[in-house]
Amino acid sequence: MSEPPSSVRRGRLLRIGAAVIVLLAVATYVAVQYATGGRGTPKCVVVSATSEQGAGARYEFTAEQAANAATISAVGTSRGMPERAVTIALATALQESGLRNIRHGDRDSLGLFQQRPSEGWGSAKQIMDPVYAADRFYAHLDKIPGYSRLPLTVAAQRVQRSGYPQAYAKHEPDATLLSASLTGRAAASLTCEGRPTGADGARAGDPARVKAALVRDFGADVAPMAGRDRRSVRVPVPATVESAQGGERQRGWELAQWAVANSSVLRIERVSYAGREWTAGDAGNEWRRASAEGGAGAAAATSPSVDEVRIVTGQ
Repeated sequence: MSEPPSSVRRGRLLRIGAAVIVLLAVATYVAVQYATGGRGTPKCVVVSATSEQGAGARYEFTAEQAANAATISAVGTSRGMPERAVTIALATALQESGLRNIRHGDRDSLGLFQQRPSEGWGSAKQIMDPVYAADRFYAHLDKIPGYSRLPLTVAAQRVQRSGYPQAYAKHEPDATLLSASLTGRAAASLTCEGRPTGADGARAGDPARVKAALVRDFGADVAPMAGRDRRSVRVPVPATVESAQGGERQRGWELAQWAVANSSVLRIERVSYAGREWTAGDAGNEWRRASAEGGAGAAAATSPSVDEVRIVTGQ
């Protein structure tokens, strides 16, 4: 028995509609790939070159996660907290929010650490400020006697009072890798695709925003200054803060890798320190020996000085 003509027509229309939807999806995908150079969401990578966790250990995350992780680290070191404290904070944020500043959670939990206004962590607006949230976490952690010698899960749980205290343990390797990089102990270990493009598609950066973000995350002790041109920022590195990495200062690498982690958010095009530079969009996005070549702004980023970090925004 043959189908009624109306059923045949309806089936044909449904197939045509489905085909149109598929074609639109493909066209959208192609347009996005063309606009982004064939790449998806900008990502960052931290790679270990030491035997501490095994050479080649790596962690990949998005530009949003990298910026939040850099803020958590900067707030910790600015409070004088040791690297272990930063590791505990990062592992906690990885578990609680995936390093995303989310506006939802269990009951009234919010933000990077899923802190609750009803439990006295602050107002919802305050908790949604990553600097405030990180500072409050460290303030509670600092009150725990001998926290740096405790297992990470125990230290984190005494701050968070989570219903799943053992969940923090699985994030310790990644948090350890991130903290070594973001505190500057592991030099030139963080790279990002960069692509300093905002939601509006603009590539222009604003040095004033970079300076404000530096002071916001690191505090008033950081004194960013205008560079040699209107696109650049110079950040002095205190000579009293040193690492054992061939005379290069740990604070300098902390500031430099903070800038790379924020490259997409702040539309940063180039970062240089101690004779090495990172450039957004370079193949591999690696830290390379600075060269006088490379276009506008490159000449201002070639100094091998360890006295300052130089940041160039997109134009």
